[in-house]
Order: sequence, then C-alpha cells, then structure tokens
Amino acid sequence: MKKTIFTGAGVAIVTPMNPDLSINWELLGTLIDDQIAHGTDAIVIAGTTGEASTMTDEEHVQSIRFAVERTAGRVPVVAGAGSNHTDYALWLSREAKQAGADALLHVTPYYNKTSQAGLVRHFMTLADATDLPVILYNVPSRTGVNIQPKTYQELCKHPNITATKEASGNLSQIAMIRSLCGDELDIYSGNDDQIVPILSLGGKGVISVLSNVAPRQTHDICQLYFDGKVRESADLQIKLLPLINALFCDVNPIPVKEAVCMMGWDAGMCRLPLVELDPEHKELLSREMRAAGLI
Repeated sequence: MKKTIFTGAGVAIVTPMNPDLSINWELLGTLIDDQIAHGTDAIVIAGTTGEASTMTDEEHVQSIRFAVERTAGRVPVVAGAGSNHTDYALWLSREAKQAGADALLHVTPYYNKTSQAGLVRHFMTLADATDLPVILYNVPSRTGVNIQPKTYQELCKHPNITATKEASGNLSQIAMIRSLCGDELDIYSGNDDQIVPILSLGGKGVISVLSNVAPRQTHDICQLYFDGKVRESADLQIKLLPLINALFCDVNPIPVKEAVCMMGWDAGMCRLPLVELDPEHKELLSREMRAAGLI
C-alpha cells in the first residue's frame, strides 16, 4: 500500500492579487495561516483556483516556495505542476521538488489533448522525474480529456502515482476506478458537491474550492465521515450545497475570489481572461455567504 499524502480537506487556495495584478504575497501568507488554523489538511498551491495558467514561470515557482516556507511543515503542500507540454511539466516538477513541495498535482493535457496511451506515457514520464508522490487531476470539463478506469489501472502501477483528484463528476466511473485500483490509488473528490459520495467509495477527502471560505466546515465533512458519523457528514454537505453551487455560478475562481473579498480579505481581481462577477451572481453569492454565516 502506498503512503497517503493527506486525508481530509486540502484547499485549492486562491492567489490574491494587488490592484496592479501582481501577487499579494502578504495576504497569501495570511490566507495560508488562516486555513491551517481552521483545520485545513493540505495546501494545494498554483492550481486552477490559484490561477496558475496566468502565472509567469517565476511566479509559479515562487508561489510554491512561498507556500512551503509559510506552511513550515504544519500540513503538506501539494504543488500544481501540470501542463499540456510534457517537457514543461517535467521542468515544473523538478522546480517544485527543489522548492520543497510534498507532492505534485498533474492535470491531463488540455487543448492538444491525447489518447489514453498518450496519457499513460505522459504521466509515467512525469512520475519518473522526481521521487515526489503524484496526484493525477481528471477534469474533463476543462481539458476535454477523461482518464478511463483501465488507464488508471495501468497508471497506478507506478510507485510514485499515489492518488487522483477526480472531477469528472461520474460516480459510476469513480466506483470502477476504486474497483480496479483498490489501495494502490487514493481518490480525492475534485467537486465540493460530491465529497460524501466519494468518501463512501473509499475516497480520502477533497481538494476543495469551498475550503477557501469554509475551511472548518469542509474539514468537518470529511472528519465526521471518518469518525463514523455518516449522517452528520451528509447533513453538513447538504447544508452547504447552496453555497457550493454559488461558488460555481461563474467560471472558477471568479466567484470564490469574490467570496474571499466579501469576508474582508482584499484578494483582488482575477487576471484576464477572467473578469469580474456580474451583479446578479454577486448578489446570489452574497446571499448564500450570509446564509452560511460567513459574512
């Protein structure tokens, strides 16, 4: 059995920006500290929610190094290092290792895409690059590529491929992955509205957008389940569902950054091509944040 990177809720943390859209490092440190203080089980830096796709190479590596230094071993740091260019992902993986990351998050190739055979070659090549554990990231709605269960069965043979962030939304597929891979592949929910269902299939937790604004509650959904309090876990998941839906009323991370701002942290705007949340959705988000007792 491979070593589990973390159990519970890992936050896919936002990257706060200054008015000139440079990274607000001081606030990022504050957010990391607040997450850990409220029970977050891992910091996932430079992912989709962190706007890694619009970071320069220097910013990307610096954000990983910053998170490692600020976290100071309190919880694991998972570094987004994925790309649709295998050689570039190799470079990022090595830089993340040098920066002190505890694990890597590798998304499926997007735009150019690839076949299932290509996915195996791509991920195996990346897993060979360092000794860090690798979390695969399957999010077909963004990439146009789905990792098939049989492909997972092949990939989990690699000793460094230890987990997947499953955001396909397909619970039948996730059940098949669990059946084929067993304890050789940990499964994290990539969707906040499917935490409990995926835990029921043997999942280890969630890599969460919701945790940016509700870290304790997201952690508690997982912990209650692990403690055998399944009904309480499910009830909390359902209670938070309207907020979860509001956090995805526009393209992530537009709403969650707005939500962080509503809580009194000036996380700033997203970088283009992402734009400000429209007034109607802003009101919806504000209403659900108030209903959840967060503002």
